[in-house]
Amino acid sequence: MKNKGILLVLGTAVISGVSIFINQFGVKVVNPYIFTGFKNVVVVLFLVGIILLMKEFKNFRKLQRRDWLRLLLIGVIGGGIPFLMFFKGLSMSTGPEASYIHKFLFIFIAILAPVFLKEKLKWHYLIGLVFLLIGSVLLFQVNGSLSWGKGDALILGATLLWAIENMISKRTIKTISPRIVAWGRMAFGSLVIMIFWAITGQAASLLTLNLSQIGWVLLTALLLCGYVLTWYSGLKYIPLTYAAGILALGAPITSLLQLIQGKVFVAEQIWGISLMFLGMIIFVTIDKFGSDYFKGKLCLH
Repeated sequence: MKNKGILLVLGTAVISGVSIFINQFGVKVVNPYIFTGFKNVVVVLFLVGIILLMKEFKNFRKLQRRDWLRLLLIGVIGGGIPFLMFFKGLSMSTGPEASYIHKFLFIFIAILAPVFLKEKLKWHYLIGLVFLLIGSVLLFQVNGSLSWGKGDALILGATLLWAIENMISKRTIKTISPRIVAWGRMAFGSLVIMIFWAITGQAASLLTLNLSQIGWVLLTALLLCGYVLTWYSGLKYIPLTYAAGILALGAPITSLLQLIQGKVFVAEQIWGISLMFLGMIIFVTIDKFGSDYFKGKLCLH
């Protein structure tokens, strides 16, 4: 089951890297609040269809009051408020920079998970995290300069909320289907965003979207649907700290996609990408083979 979890979260990392790259174009042509809210509503519809196909709709009737409260909390601090913060920040920042800040999620989780989830940080997790951290810093460094703005602060705040939401979600998927947890995040999160639309008088902007803008929404909604499905399904089988470390690979993937736009990497960034991939290899291979090796269970004859 652990292998299944690893593959699912690797898929999440790829989707994340591609999604950050594409979202930077979408938020430039659509109001960021309308963009994220409309996209989330579309994802809810996708998830309802998937839940029906998986014949899990009956499981909603089994949910108790505390389960609904958890889903509501996951939606508010995972699918609502941080999305508004993130996409507003993304519209003010750059794709790779935003990806870097968001991928600091693994640091926040590495600090919080041992405290709140009692997850043990194995020695190779720590080594992998160090490589990821050093690689991230090098990747983000452009000619030794570091840029920081209001957009980056919003993205950082959103990332902190997502770290907290993931703690709650990790506990929740022990008793509730990952697909229903994903639905809760997106459904209640969408409700928060629609309330924000009503308060700020932006709901009418939906009627002004053209086909091109709707196309960006649908494309990014498809990616987001894939993200939440693979992430929560993978999280069911592996520790949150481990999953967050693998998810950090989204940052170099986003940066590599910048080659399409003619981006040129400096030496530090190349080293950064290499170290991040090395960190992931340490996470996956040593976790799979290392423990048995050091216990003398692998026979190398």
